[in-house]
Amino acid sequence: MDDALQPGLYIVATPIGNLSDLSPRAAATLAGADLIAVEDSRVTAKLLHHIGVKRPMLPYHDHNADRVRPGLIERMRSEAVALVSDAGTPLISDPGYKLVRDARAAGIPVTTIPGPSAVIAALTLAGLPTDRFAFFGFLPAKAKAAAVAEAANFKGSLVFYESGPRLAATLAMLCDGLGDREAAIVREISKRFEETVAGTLAGLAARYAAAPPKGEIVIVVAPPGDAEAAGAAEVDAALREAMTRLSPSRAAAEVAGRLGLPRRAVYERAQKLK
Repeated sequence: MDDALQPGLYIVATPIGNLSDLSPRAAATLAGADLIAVEDSRVTAKLLHHIGVKRPMLPYHDHNADRVRPGLIERMRSEAVALVSDAGTPLISDPGYKLVRDARAAGIPVTTIPGPSAVIAALTLAGLPTDRFAFFGFLPAKAKAAAVAEAANFKGSLVFYESGPRLAATLAMLCDGLGDREAAIVREISKRFEETVAGTLAGLAARYAAAPPKGEIVIVVAPPGDAEAAGAAEVDAALREAMTRLSPSRAAAEVAGRLGLPRRAVYERAQKLK
């Protein structure tokens, strides 16, 4: 029986931490590929060393994808080309979908070898509802508030990627835009120092402001709770009482936190009541 890979594109999920998480099928695919398109050849070389093989590699990433993609498509007509990212499942928060799109348009077979994904792994660790969720990746460098406002309209759990130095500021922004929801910080998944810390967005923001964490981080935020159903009359009454003691800004923050409402919307209502 001939087990050689047929020509085409093979999307291969790789470990996000422990190299032993690589599936036997993924290892066999990498070992049998004629070429591996990689995000960083140094990272993939370590993985190949772990399974005891050497294969030709070609960098494929944000900065060269448009230039390299046509050549890869041509090679797929006669060769088995594997696509990997540095960690996890390709196409999740990276530009690999364009390679899949163009391969399909050229009539080239596309096969996926599923495996680790930080998004799914974090959801299993967070202890928050998983029946409905949305993945937002890294918030954009510009227009973050607009992105958070978009996320606020989703009635399920929310998943974000973030780096340690920016974590506290991002958590504070999420709290401001979503209300002080339950959340979990999951980092270093499947590595030696894997950690999950649960709390509220405000509490987690305060925790990490004093001690920014290291490693790769996933933020999971709970869906809006029942408190979000508070009626306009209840919100107005709470704001009027709070504004007898506090400025409109502080009153809005207090009421938003207590009722689980987006702070910005409550502040706008406070301004009208003032």
